Amino acid sequence: MDVLKELSLIGIVPVIKIENAADAVPLAKALLEGGLPCAEVTFRTAAAAEAIAAMTKAYPEMLVGAGTVLTPAQVDAAVAAGARFIVSPGLNPEVVKYCQSKNVPIVPGINNPTGIEEALGLGLKTVKFFPAEPSGGVKMIKAMAAPYGDVTFMPTGGVDAKNLCDYLAFPKIIACGGSWMVKPEMIAAGDFDGIKRLVREAVDAMLGFELRHVGINCPDKAAADGAAATMKEIFSFPIDERSASCFAGAGFEFMNTIGKGAMGHIAIRTTSVERAVYHLTRRGVKFDQESARYKNGKMTFIYLADEIAGFAYHLVE
Repeated sequence: MDVLKELSLIGIVPVIKIENAADAVPLAKALLEGGLPCAEVTFRTAAAAEAIAAMTKAYPEMLVGAGTVLTPAQVDAAVAAGARFIVSPGLNPEVVKYCQSKNVPIVPGINNPTGIEEALGLGLKTVKFFPAEPSGGVKMIKAMAAPYGDVTFMPTGGVDAKNLCDYLAFPKIIACGGSWMVKPEMIAAGDFDGIKRLVREAVDAMLGFELRHVGINCPDKAAADGAAATMKEIFSFPIDERSASCFAGAGFEFMNTIGKGAMGHIAIRTTSVERAVYHLTRRGVKFDQESARYKNGKMTFIYLADEIAGFAYHLVE
C-alpha cells in the first residue's frame, strides 16, 4: 500500500522523541497493541536511528518514519535504519530532491501559501502543516486549501485529544501528528501500559463510534408501518416513510421485509468508514465487502460479516 494512503487510514501519527534506544521495542509494542501501527521517530536525539532500526526489526509490519530530518545525511541514516517515510519541520528543497532521488516519500513542513507553492513546484501534493495550532490551526488550513484543490495536509504541533477530530473532519487533512499519547516522560518512566491506554483512547476518539439507529425486521410493509405508528402514538416519535422501511424518530427503523440479521440490524455511525474498517480489521473484525457502498470513490457504508446477538451491524458516515 502507498505510504501516504496507509497514513491516511491510520489517521494519527505518533511523534516520538526517544532518548534511550532500549525503549524502542516496548514502545512499538504498546503502539501496535493500542491500535496505531506507525511512528514518526524524530531525529532530535542521538538514539533516533538505532530506535528506528530496533522497531522495524522487531515489528516489520509497522510503518516507521523519521521526523525532524534536516539534511541528506540524516535521510541516509534514517533509510538505512528502516524508515519508510521522511518528515521535516520546514521545506528544504535540497532534502526534498534528495528524498525524491531515493524514491523515499517526504512530507515537508509549511505554514503559509508560499510554502505550498514551493511544494507544488517540487512535485509534492502532501505537506506537513507545522506548527499547527500556533499557525492558525484548522481554520488556517481551510483558508489555505481553498486555492489549492489537490493539496493535502498532515498537521502537527498542538494537536491533541481535544482538537484531533476537528482537524480530521476536514477532508484535505489525511492524518495528524501528535505526541500527547507518547510523552517523553512516560517513555522514560517505562509506562508502556499507560501509552497503550492513551493510544486506544485516541483511536476510539478519532473513529467516533456511536449508535445511529436500530433496524427491526418486519414481515411486510403493513407491519412496519403499524409498528412505527404505535411508536408515534406512545412516544410522539415522528414518522418518516422510506422506500424500504419506516422510521419512528431517528432511532428506530422498521423494515418492510426480513432483511439482514435474524432480528434486524444496528447502524453505527463513524467519522470515517474507510478508516474504521482499517482499524477494526486490525482488531480481528471481518466485513461483508459485497455490502460496501461508495460515494465519489470513498467507502461510506459497510456491514460487518458476523451478527451479534441476532443483529447485523453496519457502519455509516
